[in-house]
Amino acid sequence: MTKSKIAELDVESPKQLARIAGILYLLVGIFGGFSEGYVDPKMYIPGNARTTAANIAAHTELVRLSVIAHLLDGTFFVILAMVLYVLLKHVNKNVARSMLILVSLAAGIICLNAVFQFEALRVETGAVNLATPLGRDGSNSIALLLLDIQHYGTLVAQVFFGLWLVPLGYLTYKSNWFPKTLAVVLVLGGICYLIDLLAAFLIPDFSQKASTIITIPSAVAEIWMVGYLLIIGIRTNAKKRS
Repeated sequence: MTKSKIAELDVESPKQLARIAGILYLLVGIFGGFSEGYVDPKMYIPGNARTTAANIAAHTELVRLSVIAHLLDGTFFVILAMVLYVLLKHVNKNVARSMLILVSLAAGIICLNAVFQFEALRVETGAVNLATPLGRDGSNSIALLLLDIQHYGTLVAQVFFGLWLVPLGYLTYKSNWFPKTLAVVLVLGGICYLIDLLAAFLIPDFSQKASTIITIPSAVAEIWMVGYLLIIGIRTNAKKRS
């Protein structure tokens, strides 16, 4: 990008885009936190079909809200990536495209997972009647299986939750619009997501104990990024690189 083109850019336009990205990122956090952080663990009890089924049956409206929240989470995640692409593509268009692709993959898995959750609800509410041919225990087992698929599907999506932070960190670092430390923490957060994922599949007992600690850098990175986008937007006194 030439210096003359940089000079022609309206600084307020990227700052406004950054604030829009901050709002979208906050919405992703709210809907994702509600569905994945609150409802999913409340419904899904690994290895316990009867309790899982009872949880679903007792909180049908909450499960419905969770399904919608998952879909909104995925939708806002993609829109967020599109806004960040427009904001940061001047740094490196190929890296920005890779960020957008990774987010699209993650969002697609999130939305697909919501189907399994909704089908578990339909089984437990009798909309899909499996109790007659399979008995109540068989029906409960199917509901557990569907939420089990959703749970591990979310872990698979975590591959892309982690990977997208790496190009985002690179773009923020090179743009000179954000603190360098924030960019480094974003990349570190992405790596921690991947470590947590590998631990969940390879050493699940360790993962259950250490998952919260492993993902602290990821949480710090994303909360910091949301706050920076909302409060500051971009550093207007920093020059963009060509």
